[in-house]
Amino acid sequence: MFEFITDEEERGQVGIGTLIVFIAMVLVAAIAAGVLINTAGFLQSKSQETGQQSSKQVSNRLQEVVTTGTVNTTDDTIKSVNVTVTQAPGAGEIDLANATINWIGPQGTETLTHDSSSGTDWQFSTYQVKNTDNSNTVLNDADDRFNIEFQLNDNGFGDTNAPNNLNEGDEVTIKINTMAGATTTIRFTVPESLGQKEAVEL
Repeated sequence: MFEFITDEEERGQVGIGTLIVFIAMVLVAAIAAGVLINTAGFLQSKSQETGQQSSKQVSNRLQEVVTTGTVNTTDDTIKSVNVTVTQAPGAGEIDLANATINWIGPQGTETLTHDSSSGTDWQFSTYQVKNTDNSNTVLNDADDRFNIEFQLNDNGFGDTNAPNNLNEGDEVTIKINTMAGATTTIRFTVPESLGQKEAVEL
């Protein structure tokens, strides 16, 4: 019923063959383990990188402090808008020169770049309100404050590339997009009465 190998030479050949098969299996297992380890390391690295990018998109945002408008007292319209911003809690360094802004107003949507760049026709300006290290456009401290200014057309006396002045009751949405991909949305409505005022909070 069972066949026994009695020849010493045949028995040795079978043993060597078994050993070769065993070594081959060990090598295959080792190679497979190496591939799995490398793949796991790569996936972990990509996961960390993606996590960091996602974290920046969430945390590297601006926070609105106050938004004001300067009134053209001749026709009771808003001729410029100033948005004071600071870092949102937990945000890292934010360079406003690299930001883009979407202005969505009564006359449509405009995309603006900083006036230090050669981007869009209508551009926004920034001014220091409080800056711990005197950097021109960079918020890198929780106490930093910058004004973002939007000059409107003002009947041809303002920025001629900008939309017309805002009228009483007009609604505007501003979306500030940082280089990290984070977006801060600011909405305001012009007061119903601008008479006898030089500036208003929006």
